Formats: sequence, C-alpha cells, structure tokens
Amino acid sequence: QVQLVESGGGSVQAGGSLRLSCAASGSILSIGDMGWYRQAPGNERELVAISRGRGGVDYADNVKGRFTISRDNAKNTVHLQMNSLKPEDTAVYYCNAAIKSTTGWGTSVVYWGQGTQVTVSS
Repeated sequence: QVQLVESGGGSVQAGGSLRLSCAASGSILSIGDMGWYRQAPGNERELVAISRGRGGVDYADNVKGRFTISRDNAKNTVHLQMNSLKPEDTAVYYCNAAIKSTTGWGTSVVYWGQGTQVTVSS
C-alpha cells in the first residue's frame, strides 16, 4: 500500500509565504515524477509545478518566479515553497507522484494526496 500525505497548508495574507510538504510512504520501489496540482472552487484541477524523475522542473506560467518545487529522493518527499502569494492562489493543493511499488509488477501508478487548503486573503 502506497500513500501520499500532505502538510503545510493554511491561511496567509497576500504577499506572504507558505511551504507545502508531501511524503510518500509504503511499499515503494521507485518514484518518477512528483508534482503539485491545485483546484479552486468551480475550476478544474491544474498543474502548479512538477519535478521530473529524471531531473528538471516545470512550473505553470502564473507561478513562475514565486513558487519553487524541490524533492528529497532519500526521504521520498516533495516540497512546494510558495512566496508572494496572491488571492488567486487560493485553492486546495494536491500532491501527485508516479510510483512503482514492490508489489506492482513494475508498473508505475499515479497516486494523489488528500489535498491541503491554501487560502490567501487580500
């Protein structure tokens, strides 16, 4: 059984910062891409940032220069440092990872965390 657990959400005023963390646990063989998505009320879930398993990162245009994604492969964790937050960043943030488990016959499965609320007030 593999699971992703997020932490670090909360409420902050515009211009403030938050750091989200996501830890993968369970019968993990290897982890490929790890990323963060978000979903605001009435909107579709959108990609915020992704850390490629083979190296490199990508960001949504509306967070470039403000958000930084990082990962610790030894601890199976991924973080999202969010600076200069804006009210439009308010959403539920979800961690996502492509994981091969020790019981999955070598197949990569995409797992999702439960989501953590980020609220930015003006």
